[in-house]
Amino acid sequence: MRHVYVGLDLHKAHHTAVIINCWHERPGEIQIENKPSAFDELMKLVKKHTPKGMTPVYGLEDTGGNGRALAVYLVEKKQIVKEVNSALSYNERMNNATTQKSDSWDAFCIAKVLFARLDDLPDANPQDIYWTIGQLVARRNSIVKHAASLKNQLHQQLSYHYPSYKKFFCDIDGKTALAFWEKYPAPYHLEMVGAEELAAYLRKASHNTCSTRKAEEILELVKIDGETKRNYQASRDFLVVNMVQDMKRSRELIKQTEEQLRQVLAKTDYKLDSMDGISTVTAAELSAEIGDIRRFSNADKLARFAGIAPVRFSSGGKGKDQASGQGNRVLNAIFYNLAVQQIQVAKGDNKKQRNPKFNEYYQRKLTEGKTKKQALICVMRRLVNIIYSMMKNKTEYRAAVTLTERKAS
Repeated sequence: MRHVYVGLDLHKAHHTAVIINCWHERPGEIQIENKPSAFDELMKLVKKHTPKGMTPVYGLEDTGGNGRALAVYLVEKKQIVKEVNSALSYNERMNNATTQKSDSWDAFCIAKVLFARLDDLPDANPQDIYWTIGQLVARRNSIVKHAASLKNQLHQQLSYHYPSYKKFFCDIDGKTALAFWEKYPAPYHLEMVGAEELAAYLRKASHNTCSTRKAEEILELVKIDGETKRNYQASRDFLVVNMVQDMKRSRELIKQTEEQLRQVLAKTDYKLDSMDGISTVTAAELSAEIGDIRRFSNADKLARFAGIAPVRFSSGGKGKDQASGQGNRVLNAIFYNLAVQQIQVAKGDNKKQRNPKFNEYYQRKLTEGKTKKQALICVMRRLVNIIYSMMKNKTEYRAAVTLTERKAS
């Protein structure tokens, strides 16, 4: 009863706000443009419907995308701003006898979640550094996705020009391979090229790792394939060269973006990449999704936020814990991939373990009767504790001694 609750349905062009009190009455509603100059209008309306001695609380589903500007504005104005998980507002919307779908109704449902779960919802803390890291990660992922699409397209075009192209190089997008496709996009470009000339070109592109024998093999494969030249061949050659140049450009952009990530990550003073399996990109993804670690008072809350903590299902005194399907699914996937890497065992005779401690812990959970999936979730939960401690204390990763190592000593 000490608060009024403001639920906000956020969109790219405009936001809809609905104000409710503890009896779910709706004294006010407003739609504003998504620009800082319009946010004062929202504040004035909320102030008008906030009785003396009461405090407004704002609930936003998205504080890193469409709602970021508003979240920053409200936090700078010293307002209480909470992040509302979209799954909670969805459930609230669907739990009514008659379901509706409108901006006003969505904002009302967000306000009701805000009222019911005020103490459980995390505070919005849209700091520029974590938002910037998130934007850089998104940009890098977009370029990587584009590069993967280009590789598939190049496969398709090369299959028309060089039927045996897969035998030329180990990777069709390797540095030497790309240089070859760019200079010789089709077999007829090799008609007047001898083995020594081709070998000289390949040696330069590969820093002297390609031999004359490799050049001879390529020319022999081209000869065996037969004639592949067709009408409009020049246009098809253009496609191959254009794709190769685009792939080279994409790699350069990825390199530049990762360098920017390293520079911004250094300002957080986190040392996440000191742990084996956490690259610069993974460290950036963790930082972007978690944000300021001080939002979470302990590792348990971070685990719940990531959807890793188990959920209790019981009735009549009987029940069991089950894996949660809620929480931040992006962060959940990051921890899942990291857990898989920690328990990996190298192929071959040596069977080298990437992280003996985690592998030992994983095997122990299996012997306790847990399934592989459950044991992996246990590894994820332990990783949450470690990541939380590393971020909170800004320390490097220090591997503990395994049981096998203790026995040996």
